[in-house]
Amino acid sequence: MKQHNLIMSISVALVLVLSACTKLDEEFNSELEQSSASAIPVADLLRSAYNSLNSPFMDQSRLWAAQEHTTDEVIGPTRGPDWDDNGVWRVLHSHNWNADHGFLRDTYRELLQAQFSASNVLQFNPTAQQAAEARFLRALTVFVVADGWDQVPFRDDLKDLKKLPTTLKGTAAIDFCIKELNEILASLPDGPTSTANKDGAKVLLMKCYLNKGTIANRAAPTFPPADMAQVITLADQLINSNKYSLANNVFDNFAPDNDVKSTENIYTIYNKDGDRGGNVRSRWFMGLHYNQKPSGWNGFTTLSDFYNKFDANDLRRGGSYTGVTNVSGLRVGFLVGQQFNENNVALKDRRGNDLVFTPEVKLKETGNNLEITGIRVMKYPPDYSGGDQADNDYVVFRYADVLLMKAEALLRTNNAAAGLTIVNSIRTKRNAPILATLDANALIDERGRELYFEGWRRQDLIRFGKFLTPWQEKPTDDPKYLIFPIPSEQLAVNPNLEQNPGYAN
Repeated sequence: MKQHNLIMSISVALVLVLSACTKLDEEFNSELEQSSASAIPVADLLRSAYNSLNSPFMDQSRLWAAQEHTTDEVIGPTRGPDWDDNGVWRVLHSHNWNADHGFLRDTYRELLQAQFSASNVLQFNPTAQQAAEARFLRALTVFVVADGWDQVPFRDDLKDLKKLPTTLKGTAAIDFCIKELNEILASLPDGPTSTANKDGAKVLLMKCYLNKGTIANRAAPTFPPADMAQVITLADQLINSNKYSLANNVFDNFAPDNDVKSTENIYTIYNKDGDRGGNVRSRWFMGLHYNQKPSGWNGFTTLSDFYNKFDANDLRRGGSYTGVTNVSGLRVGFLVGQQFNENNVALKDRRGNDLVFTPEVKLKETGNNLEITGIRVMKYPPDYSGGDQADNDYVVFRYADVLLMKAEALLRTNNAAAGLTIVNSIRTKRNAPILATLDANALIDERGRELYFEGWRRQDLIRFGKFLTPWQEKPTDDPKYLIFPIPSEQLAVNPNLEQNPGYAN
C-alpha cells in the first residue's frame, strides 16, 4: 500500500510545479529520501509519466486551445448563453489574453507537472530504455513550454525540492532538448509506437532545429543553414526507413483503430476504452451540435477564409467515412450545410431551424441562428464502440509533417524545386491539383490544409511571420502575443521566473 500511496503522491506533487519552496516540498523530499529505490515500481512511475500527458495534450481547453484558438483555424463563439465562460475563448482568438488567463495558466502548470513526472522516473534506477522514454517525455514537455512561454522551470535532480528550479530560457531550452534526444536515441525502441520511440525522437529533433531560430527571435525568425541541414538529414532517415507512407485516406490516421490502420503515425498517445483514455473524444464533442450523434457541445468551428484555402476536390475537406456516416449520418473533415442522420433525415437545431452549418461565424452570436453558425470540424472520426474513453490514439507526430518540414527546410536553403516536389506528392495523394511554384505563402497554406486541428498552427504562423496579421474576428495586434505570459501564480512562488515583455506583473 505504501508504494501505491507514494506513486499517487508523486503524480500530484507540487501543484505549482517545480516552483515554490514550501513545507509540502519538504514532506515529499523526506518521503523520497526515506524510500529505497528498489521499493519503487519504476514501470508504474513511467506509466504515470505517460498519463500526465493526457490533460495538457488532449483536453480541448489546454495546449490544443493555446495552439489553435489563437489562430486563423479555430474560433470559439459565444452562442447566446452558451460558451461565454467569461470571454475566455474570445480573448484567445482576438489576442487579448493576460497573465491570469485560466486555460493558459492550467496548460503551463500541467506541462510542468508532466515534466516532473518524467524526471521522477529517473530517480529510481530505471532500465536504459525506461530512462530514455522518460527523458523523451521530458524533452517533449520542455520543447512545448519553451515554444509557448519561453521560460521553462527545470529540475534534473529531485532529491532536494527545497531548492528552486533553474530556468531554461529560449534557445537554452531547445539546446537542452537536442542534447537529451541525441543521447537517448540508441536506447529508445524502434518506431512507430504509442510510446516514446527512435522515430518520434527524430521528429521532435526536427521540430527543435526547425523552430530554434524562431524561438530565439519570434519577431524576426532565422533559419541557419546548419539547422535546416539537420532537418533534412533526419527527414531522410525516416523516409529511407520505408516504414511510413501517406495514407490512402488521411482520416485513417485519426480513426478509432488508427493504431493498426494508419501508415503515417509515428508517435501517438495511447487510448483504449476500459484501459487508458484521455479526452480525445473532445475532438468531436467540441463541434458537434446537441442533436447530432453523438450529442456534442455545439462549440468550436473553423473560419470560412481557412476553409476556402482548400480546392473543391481536396480529400482533406472530408466526406463519408465507414463506421461513422452509416452509423450517425456524420461525415468527417469539414461539416458545412444541411446535416442529416444515418437515415438521411434532415436534422434540426433546438429552436426548430434546419441544422445548416453556415460559413459565417462571429465571436459573439445572437439571433435565431446562433446554434448553426460556423463550419464544424471532424478530424477524428468518432468512436461509437465504447464509452467516454475512445480508442482513437491521439496523434502527436505523423509522416506528412515530416515531409512538410523537409520541404520547408529545402525552401529555406534555396532549393524550392525539391521542396515543391515533396509538396506536390502530398497534394497528389490528397487529390488536390499540383502547385506550379513553392514559396513561403504556399507552404504555410499547405501545412494548414494538411495539419489542421492537430495543434501546430500557432507555431507555424509565428515561424512564417503570419501570427500578428489580421484575420476573421482578429485585428492586427501587439507583438507581445508572440509569447504567452508567465502565469501570475507561478511568478508569485518562483523568483527565478520573470514576466514576459508587455504583460503587467
